[in-house]
Amino acid sequence: MVNINSFEKERECIYKDELYSVRDNGAVLRHSRKNRRIRPTDNNWTDGKLNRRTGYLEIASVRIHRIVSTAFHGEPPTKQHVVDHIDTNKQNNRPDNLRWVTRLENVLLNPITARRLELVCGSVEAFLADTSKFRNKFQNQNYEWMCGVSKEEAQTSKDRLFAWAKSDKPLQGGSLGDWIYNRNLSIEFDEPLIEKLEFVNSLTPNAVQKAQNWKTPSKFPLCPNENSLNPIIRYYKNLNVGEVFSKNQFTTSIIEDFVMSKDQNTLWIMCKSGEENPIKPYSLAEITYQSNVFVHDSLGTFFEKVGVEKQFTLKQGLEWTGGDSVDDYC
Repeated sequence: MVNINSFEKERECIYKDELYSVRDNGAVLRHSRKNRRIRPTDNNWTDGKLNRRTGYLEIASVRIHRIVSTAFHGEPPTKQHVVDHIDTNKQNNRPDNLRWVTRLENVLLNPITARRLELVCGSVEAFLADTSKFRNKFQNQNYEWMCGVSKEEAQTSKDRLFAWAKSDKPLQGGSLGDWIYNRNLSIEFDEPLIEKLEFVNSLTPNAVQKAQNWKTPSKFPLCPNENSLNPIIRYYKNLNVGEVFSKNQFTTSIIEDFVMSKDQNTLWIMCKSGEENPIKPYSLAEITYQSNVFVHDSLGTFFEKVGVEKQFTLKQGLEWTGGDSVDDYC
């Protein structure tokens, strides 16, 4: 939480026809409108209310970081510019942690996108050197628009990214991808890449895996290939008991059961291995939707079906009455 009264500078700005006072600690005060009824959030200093869906702090559904950036960095250069949180903490709205970036730069600063660019193009630098060269190379159409940016915009973004990398954390001989993965993280560049990434790119478009629990790139045959208004619901409708949920060079997982969370933001998939005599034949996966991709996480493998059924039940917030299994002691 921000100490609202601990600040050095205070400025005023107009944002969306509202007058705000803004402090350099990220706190804002929305002024009441002349000759109008005073609203509950008027004339009070606040660091904002957390929107749990987006992770951003807001005042009356207006994002605090855009107000602060307008007050201390001026109006956005274009309507397409967005605010980048330099330390990647969405709740750190101090002016020195915010900067206006283009749509292209904002996408490039996403570790998932950077990883996809490296897989398709070799490196972020190679993509920016000639974006048109990679037109139609991306299976996910959400990335195709980037191939149409001008050479001038690509070069400007490249220069800005290198400048930010130098100021935020020296590259030390690494690539822009290294810096994007590790912005403000205390991880050395000589560590294996998989240990530095939060996500592993899957073998299916529109899908990634949590690196900590699911390192082997896998294919997800039932994962939607395009985005929709309700992506998790779309994925849920593709699922069927007995069908292949995932497969890689080591194993194939067949769906035993599946369920969607009450808020429709998460899927849990219980599977059985399709291989002969596996040591742990059962597994449990969790799927969420973040940054326009489906994120797959492994919640464990199990010796017995009762072991995976227990975790499948508990994940739904339900009471388990089926007793213990060998998995509880392993």
